[in-house]
Amino acid sequence: MARSFDNFAESTNVDHKCMCRLTAVPLLLTLLVAGCTRPDSRNDARNADVREATPPARPPETAAQQDPRPIIVAFGDSLSEGLGAEPGKSYPDFLQKALDQGGYGYRVVNLGISGDTTTGGLSRIDTITALKPEIVILELGGNDGLRGVPVSATRQNLDQIVRKLQSAGVRKIVLAGMSLPPNYGDQYIREFEAIYRDLTARYKLTLIPFLFEDIRPQLAAHPDLIQQDGIHPTAEGNRIIAGTVLRYMQPVLKKS
Repeated sequence: MARSFDNFAESTNVDHKCMCRLTAVPLLLTLLVAGCTRPDSRNDARNADVREATPPARPPETAAQQDPRPIIVAFGDSLSEGLGAEPGKSYPDFLQKALDQGGYGYRVVNLGISGDTTTGGLSRIDTITALKPEIVILELGGNDGLRGVPVSATRQNLDQIVRKLQSAGVRKIVLAGMSLPPNYGDQYIREFEAIYRDLTARYKLTLIPFLFEDIRPQLAAHPDLIQQDGIHPTAEGNRIIAGTVLRYMQPVLKKS
């Protein structure tokens, strides 16, 4: 979910039950963000991926005591959590493997929670800062947009999250930009997308314009990169996303 859930206004043959497979690249926006909603079904979109958040299965403090490597936190919603993928095959899992193979001595901690919003993220910011991470991959806001949360509220929450992370000593924040399906209206979408660009400029963040940018050109030939819900990547899709994240993050990484 990142830049541009914006250039995908051509939704075809999409119903509220979700397509089983993506058949056209322009559908990616609607399917990934809104759970295969009809172009005029804004209320259905608000219900996509907004289930109650549940705590991470593994207390991160325990692992932190056992592994002295500097920490990268994947801080987000179901896209970070790896919802629907096999255990050990979320994008943060693949990112860890790629870092190890590249000789980067970091430990990736997955603190993605399905259904999380910027309000939820702000409420658990102390869990993130307690780990004293060096880098945070911040992937939040999509569920705010799907619920029609006022842009000002989402902006304020993300601004506070970024400031709290930087005040806690996080060296670099990698921000995954978000957008929304076209049925949310041009003005709302423009204002929503601007949040990520503005925060990036104001706080000197690293922006990933579109988390799915390396999946998008492959979807027509490989629709199995997205699960049957039309929203979440499969294991292979998560592997590709990990490569995207690594590419944007690599300039700020330090070799072991």
